[in-house]
Amino acid sequence: QVQLRESGGGLVQAGGSLRLTCAASGRAASSYVMGWFRQFPGKEREIVAVINLGDGTYYADSVKGRFTISRDIAKNTVYLQMNSLKSEDTAVYYCAAGTSWWWRTEKTNYDYWGQGTQVTVSS
Repeated sequence: QVQLRESGGGLVQAGGSLRLTCAASGRAASSYVMGWFRQFPGKEREIVAVINLGDGTYYADSVKGRFTISRDIAKNTVYLQMNSLKSEDTAVYYCAAGTSWWWRTEKTNYDYWGQGTQVTVSS
């Protein structure tokens, strides 16, 4: 199994950037499909971006062109670079490790989750 810990959240002005980091321990993150989700208050957790074992990527339409997911195998770490942030990006962001690329947008595909990191974008 793998343990995940997110960091890098915080307060930023609209138009600014943040980089979230997901540090994995235990089994290598490179063994999993790795996803970033976010959750708005009172809403279901939703997919943001996914990276597969071959470094193929998927992005939600709402973040396409602004966010970039990447991984550093040597550091057992996955990143989410967030640029041109908007107030509607304000949410708690979660890193997750799953098994299936086919079901990459489904929360049930992911067996391991981090504790989340708050991102707040002020307008």
